[in-house]
Amino acid sequence: QVQLVESGGGLVQPGGSLRLSCAASGHIFNINDMSWYRQAPGKQRELVAGITSAGSTNYADSVKGRFTISRDNAKNTVYLQMNSLKPEDTAVYYCNLRMYLGSRYDYWGQGTQVTVSS
Repeated sequence: QVQLVESGGGLVQPGGSLRLSCAASGHIFNINDMSWYRQAPGKQRELVAGITSAGSTNYADSVKGRFTISRDNAKNTVYLQMNSLKPEDTAVYYCNLRMYLGSRYDYWGQGTQVTVSS
């Protein structure tokens, strides 16, 4: 049993900043990948940023230079610092934990709404 608890979503003005947090608990293997996805109304879910347990990161082109993903391995927590927010960043953001235990296992948070509007 794995649970992901997200926090930090809200309403911000264009150009503003927001930090999302996601804490994982349960039976978690030490080697895992954590990431943030988002889904805007009428659009496909997309990967925003990912980070491995070793600290390697990757970002969607649309957020490079504006968003920063980080993690605290001791707490199994991942963060997403979002700066210079744009209206097109508006979406429900989902935290993902992926583990490989013979097979791939994916766990998801409940989602948190981020709205960028003036």
